[in-house]
This record gives sequence, structure tokens and C-alpha cells, in this order.
Amino acid sequence: MNTASGEEGVSGSDDAPGRTQPRQLIVTVYGLYARDTGGWMSVASLIRLLAGLGVEAPTVRSSVSRLKRAGILEARTVSGAAGYRISADTERVLRDGDPRIFASRRATVDEGWVLVVFSVPESERARRHTLRTQLARLGFGSVSAGVWIAPGHVHDEAEDMLARHGLRSYADLFRADYLSVAGTAEAASGAGRAELAAKVRTWWDTARLQRLYAGFCATYRPVAERTGSGGGPMTDGEAFSAYIGVITDWRRLVYLDPGIARELLPAAWGGTEASELFDRLHAQLSGPARRHVERLRAG
Repeated sequence: MNTASGEEGVSGSDDAPGRTQPRQLIVTVYGLYARDTGGWMSVASLIRLLAGLGVEAPTVRSSVSRLKRAGILEARTVSGAAGYRISADTERVLRDGDPRIFASRRATVDEGWVLVVFSVPESERARRHTLRTQLARLGFGSVSAGVWIAPGHVHDEAEDMLARHGLRSYADLFRADYLSVAGTAEAASGAGRAELAAKVRTWWDTARLQRLYAGFCATYRPVAERTGSGGGPMTDGEAFSAYIGVITDWRRLVYLDPGIARELLPAAWGGTEASELFDRLHAQLSGPARRHVERLRAG
């Protein structure tokens, strides 16, 4: 995922699985385990949890400070314990992202597209940058400088983003169907779909997505094999460490790929295997990982 302006750490930006900034791991931990307890976690608990991920206490503290400056976390003392809670805006971003992570949807050609057409004056260059950054964070592809496209089901997310960032007056949203170059509604035919698939490759970097999906599978397939077929018992702490990596890396992928229709993607699309692997890992790791968190927080 692209790191969004004002949402640093909510979305990752490194391509290689496992190469994750500590602040992104912290956001994952908060998103998974703090929201059901009022959004708050003590600094002591966070340091203990991140230690299991190989992050030292000074790095945790400096990363938390950065997240606080970015408006993602807010300092709170609860029952005499120093800690941080998720800001209201961040909690909303995480909540809105849950369906993408845990129930990602793939479009069909027939449901059409959402177009965002915008024009921002040169004098408001910062707003233009924010708008482009936020559209990229939602997985929009770029048709041209002021026209961005996504599968139709991303419409509500786009509307919410524009309102949240005060950008609605700069952009118009359209629901659209693709017509072939000849100007006829031939997109449903074999030739029309081939033409549309070629366009998709110019609007999104599908080759990069293929590499990322392949990297995800190469990194986490051994984890699934170990937990699923006699590769040796995995402790709750090991499950937690693996699960945080899985969620952090998967979150990046499901925002880069907004659910483009399968018919418009390469035949050997790595996203299919990656999605099945994620579901398997989630089923295997989420329970033990939560036990580990509850035990450390209780201690």
C-alpha cells in the first residue's frame, strides 16, 4: 500500500514481504488487538509484543512518537499506565479496511467502473498531491493526469475519502461502462475484453502486482506448510510473529489491487493463490496469536 498523507503507517510502501517499518507493525498490532479494548494499549504491553517481532524498545518508542505526530495515535494514561489509543480517524480507516483484508472482493466486468475526474488549481498543489496519494492508496489506476479509475465497488470508499480529506469540491465521480475504441458496447465480446484487458495493463502495474503476489506466497507458504502438516508445533508467540507479518504484507497487496475483474488479468494470476494462502494462514494463526497477546497483556 502506499503510505497515505496524514495516515503514515496505516499502509505499507515497501515492495518485499517482510521488509516492514516498525510503525507499520505497530499499526497492525493496534488494528488487530486494541480496537476491541477501547483502542488503547499500554506502552509496556506494546514493547513486550514488538520484542517478539525483533523490534527493540527504543525503536518502539521512537516509532510511536512518529505515529503520534502523524495523528495516528494519541497519548492516554489509563489506571496510572502510560499508553496510546488509536485516533478516531485512524480507527475509521482501519474499520473501513477490514473488508478488504478479510473479505477482499474481486469485481466482474459487468459491474462497471468508478471514475474520479478532478482538477485542482496550481495554487493548491498540496491538495492535488493529497488527492492523488489517497486515490493510489485505494488502488485506483491512472487513465490520465486528472482521470483515475477503479472497479465499481470502490465507489463508496472513494466518496468517503474525498469527504474525509475535504476534497469533494475538486472531484466528480462517475459510474461507467467500457466501450471499445470503435465506440460500441463490444466489451462483453472476446475482442472487447482483450482490448479492455490491454487497457488495464496501462492503468495498473499488473507486472508489479504479480511479483508482489509471488513474493507473498514464497515468504508465507512455508509457514502454512509448517502449521498444517507436521512441520513441528508452532508456539503461540511464533504464530503471533508470523500473523503480524502476514496481515501487514497482505494489507499492502489488497490496496494495490482493488479487485480488478479476473477476466481482465493475466491467465496465471498470482493473486488467486495468494488469496487462498492468506485465508489458510488466517485460519491457522489468528487464534494462537490472540492467545499470545492476551497472555502478554495480562502479565
